[in-house]
Amino acid sequence: MTGRVVTSRWNSTYLMLESSLPYEKVFASLHLHDRSYAYSPTSDQWRRAEKICEALEPFYEITNLISGSSYPTSNLYFMQVWRIECMLKEKLNNEDKVIKDMASKMHEKFEKYWKEYSIILAFGAILDTRMKLQFSNFCYSKLDPISAQEKRAHVKNKLYKLYEHYANKQNIASASSSTLTTSSEDRSRPTKGFKIFSEFKTFEDDTASSNGKSELDLYLEEPKLDLEKFQDMDVVMYWKDHSRKYPDLSVMARDILSIPITIVASESTFSIGGHVLTKYRSCIHHENVQILVTTRNWLHGFSHTQTGNIFL
Repeated sequence: MTGRVVTSRWNSTYLMLESSLPYEKVFASLHLHDRSYAYSPTSDQWRRAEKICEALEPFYEITNLISGSSYPTSNLYFMQVWRIECMLKEKLNNEDKVIKDMASKMHEKFEKYWKEYSIILAFGAILDTRMKLQFSNFCYSKLDPISAQEKRAHVKNKLYKLYEHYANKQNIASASSSTLTTSSEDRSRPTKGFKIFSEFKTFEDDTASSNGKSELDLYLEEPKLDLEKFQDMDVVMYWKDHSRKYPDLSVMARDILSIPITIVASESTFSIGGHVLTKYRSCIHHENVQILVTTRNWLHGFSHTQTGNIFL
């Protein structure tokens, strides 16, 4: 296996298993070439290693996605947390006792921190035009068909309430801006072409409102984009391009999708932590710390005294 292995990190176990599984037959015949090699895993142990590797794989992928040096948008949050919960529930009924016990402990931790999904971040998946409400409905149904309908209704209700808040806020802002620009419009008459486009936009808005449909209704009714064809789609750019079509909804989407899943790139921070805070800096004697603090305070007071003398 290549690369540095840190025994205290679970992903080292995954990387070790992933790199050794293709060489099962090599390990089985290694004693023919190396007499000092006395231990060879049994077939059952290899099968168990495959199951453990399979269980750890989604965690490894999601950790690289969320806790790496990049900052993914919030539309990815719902799918990844749901994926972990599905995997844990599936492993709870595994015939292998070791896998079952491992999944049980992991699921207990999962319930502690992720029993209730963040609704506002679930909106991120709905505002991804490749998923929308259909994907959240699918996720809830797969996790628990009994409570799925209640959860879907709750998320949809919260989504519409949030949209109404943004729509009312935008209407107030547009009304005040139109009042301020009335005098300037009188002085500079728009061209006929611009006037036609303005009337057409007003007609479209009136038609949509007369049908009782909001921007959110129109967005959800539109067909989804194919997830396989648009795997690398920039969701934030999508809303920027459709800001004229959905002026109120695009503002809401911008605010939701800008929420970071993690505050810092923790994986990178922990990896370089040993270079920043060495054992010599972290183990300084308390008397030396007191001397440094006292010296710093003295220098701080001295500098203020000198600064005061300059202005005297």
